[in-house]
Amino acid sequence: MYDKFRRFVTGVSVNWIGRLGVILVTSSFIIFLLLEISRLLGFLTNAYIGLVTYLLFPALFVVGLIFIPIGWRRFQKRTGKSTKELLTERFGDEETRALAGGSRVFRTVLLLTALNILFLGGASFQAAHFMDQPNFCGTACHRVMNPEWTTYQVSSHARVACVECHVGEGVGAAVDAKLNGVWQMISVTFNLYEKPIPTPVRNLRPARETCEKCHWPEKFYGRHMKTIVHYETDENSTPLYTTLNLKIDAGRSATSSGIHWHIAGDNEVRYASVNDERLEMIWVEVREPDGTYRRYENKKLAGSDAFRSSRVRVFDCVDCHNRATHVYEEAGAAIDRRIRAGLIEPSLPFVKRRALRAIIADYAAYGDPADGIANAIGRYYTEHYPEISRKKAARIDSLITVLQAVYARNIHPGMNITWGSYPSHIGHRSREGCGRCHNAELVDSSGHYIDNDCTLCHSILADGQSEPYRYLLPPDSTDRDFPMHEYLRREFLESGAF
Repeated sequence: MYDKFRRFVTGVSVNWIGRLGVILVTSSFIIFLLLEISRLLGFLTNAYIGLVTYLLFPALFVVGLIFIPIGWRRFQKRTGKSTKELLTERFGDEETRALAGGSRVFRTVLLLTALNILFLGGASFQAAHFMDQPNFCGTACHRVMNPEWTTYQVSSHARVACVECHVGEGVGAAVDAKLNGVWQMISVTFNLYEKPIPTPVRNLRPARETCEKCHWPEKFYGRHMKTIVHYETDENSTPLYTTLNLKIDAGRSATSSGIHWHIAGDNEVRYASVNDERLEMIWVEVREPDGTYRRYENKKLAGSDAFRSSRVRVFDCVDCHNRATHVYEEAGAAIDRRIRAGLIEPSLPFVKRRALRAIIADYAAYGDPADGIANAIGRYYTEHYPEISRKKAARIDSLITVLQAVYARNIHPGMNITWGSYPSHIGHRSREGCGRCHNAELVDSSGHYIDNDCTLCHSILADGQSEPYRYLLPPDSTDRDFPMHEYLRREFLESGAF
C-alpha cells in the first residue's frame, strides 16, 4: 500500500508545481485532521485556531489540487510527449495498460473525487458551524468586536447565540450574513470601519423574527414594580429612591394603556425618521380602532425634503430595547448599581463622588487606566482619611478592583467608545427615549400631540425620596406635597402588587 502511494506521489510530481501541489494537499489534509481531533478532545479552544483550521487549510488543499494538473500540463508541453507516453514513463507499462482500459481510470477518478468532496464538504460544514458560535463572533476580530463581546458576556442574553438575533432563519438570511461577513473582513483588513461602529439599525431583522421567538407580546400583562436607587455625591453617599409601578400591558385594543401597547397585535405604530436613524421623527402614525391612521407630523420639519425621502418603519421591540444585549452603562448608574449590590462599601466617605471621578477621568496621557484608577482612589483616602485607609484597606482595594472592572467593561479607547457612545432608548432619561415620539412637536391635523403624561406607563410611588414608598404613606403623614398622593396610594393598593 505504501509503495503504491509512493509511486503515485512520484508520478504526479512531474515538476516543482506538481510537487508543491502534492505537498499542499498532503500537509493541509494531515494538519487539518490533527487540529480537528485536538479540538474534539478539548485541547484547542481558541477562535483563531478554529479560523485557521476551517478556512486556511481547506483553502490550501484546494490550491494544491489545482497545482497538480497545472504542473502535469506544463510538463507535457515542455517534453512534447503524449499523455500515454507520460503515464508509461511515470507509472510503468502494466499500470498504464490498466488505466487505459477505462475502468481503472473511472474508479480512480471516482475515488479521488469522493474523497475530495468528503473532505471539503466536511470542512465547509464545520467552518459554517464554527462561525455561528458566539466565541468566534466575539474573539476572531478581537480589536473590533471586543467591546461587543465584553458586554455580551454579562448581558441577559449571554446564553443566546449571536446568530439567533443577527442572522435569523432561512437560507436567504444565512447567505446575506456570509456576504456581509466578507465585507466585514475586508473592512477590518484595510481599516475601513468606523470607530465606534454605528448601531446597525437599518439591517437588523424584524423583532417578530428574532425577539418574539422567546418574548410573546400576548404575555405582557399586569404591572411590575421597580425601585431605582440613586446615591448622592455627599460624604455619606445618601440613597434616594424612585419607585415606579410599571404598566407592562400589551393591550388588546387601541384604547388599552400600557408600555407594550405599542407592539400589541391589534395595534400598529409606524413612523419615518430623519436619515432613518430613528432619533428625530418626521411623522408618526397610529392605527385607530376603525382601521384608519392618525398622523402626527413634526412641525419643525414641515415642508422639508425629509418628508419626501423618508423610509417608513413599523414600530417594534428594538425601537425601545435598542441595547437589549450589548448594554453600555451610564457612569453614575454603574456606580449606583454596584453600591446597591454590595460590591462597593457605602460607608467609605464620598465613595460615590470619588468612584465617579475615577471612572470618567481621561487616562489617555497617563498610560494604563487601571493604574490611574488605583492611584486616584488610593491617594485620596490615604491623604484625606488616613485612619480609614488603614482600617478599611481591604474595602478600598475591593473598590479599586470593582472600578477597574466597570471601566474595562464600558470604555474601549481603541474603538473610541466612551461614556454615552451607545445610549439606551429605554425610558425618558434623555430625549432619545420616549420623548422621540411623546413630545409637543409632533401634532395631528387638529393640533393635538401624542400624550406624554407619566401615568400612561407607570405610577410614581417615590421620586428621589428618602423612602422607597414615600407616596404610599398614610393620610396623616407629613408628606402631603404630591398632588396625586391619594390616587396613587389607592391605585397601587387595589392592584394587589403590594
